[in-house]
Amino acid sequence: MAELMDRETFRAALEEAIKGKSANKAPFSIAWASGKLTRAHLARWAENHYHYVGPFADYLGYLYARTPDHMTEAKDFLLANMYEEEIGGDRHTDLLIRFAEACGTTRERVVDPDNMSPTTRGLQGWCYSVAMREDPVVAVAALVVGLESQVPSIYRKQTPTLRDLYKFTDEEVEFFDLHIVSDEIHGERGYQIVLEHANTPELQQRCLKICEVGAQMRLLYTTALYYDYVEKEIPLPELGLAA
Repeated sequence: MAELMDRETFRAALEEAIKGKSANKAPFSIAWASGKLTRAHLARWAENHYHYVGPFADYLGYLYARTPDHMTEAKDFLLANMYEEEIGGDRHTDLLIRFAEACGTTRERVVDPDNMSPTTRGLQGWCYSVAMREDPVVAVAALVVGLESQVPSIYRKQTPTLRDLYKFTDEEVEFFDLHIVSDEIHGERGYQIVLEHANTPELQQRCLKICEVGAQMRLLYTTALYYDYVEKEIPLPELGLAA
């Protein structure tokens, strides 16, 4: 039977649960970071990504409603996160649509759910399910630690390419710049909530497992973008990957 881990050991275990499953390893991400994607490929990413991150405040809203009142700092964090997503300055989805339009697609295509892949639909559904059904501490581990905390490491590899090779303007890539900063803060807050409130061996193990699953879900989603939109034009060997 698992024993209760101290905070340092538990933090290391959470990081290890995500390690090796980063979406940076997906062929779509590799093609993006190496500048091999076209703007049309990036437009397909934006059309899908909208339906994953667009409802993020909704996921957090369901979670907020179920979080016990004694977890005051967690509720405050969730509320602040929702505020930042929706009304704390530019709406994050509007920044994503701005990037999408710079890639050559339209707001109408981006918001149309028929333009997301089945795998994207699965990731969105998993996020809703976690927010509505899991223990609030486990849900924070999934949505904030397993998913949101990955974002800065992903966008730090992709954003320089958008500027240097694709020649997007600072305004067009503001979505990425914003999330490199904000999601680093959010991810750390998520870690602190989980470290504080996962206070039984059973809760710790559930948090570890769902962090691993969350990382797998994002990796699967990003990998599917390659097979759905890119594979016929850029075979895996061109990316230095085995076919």
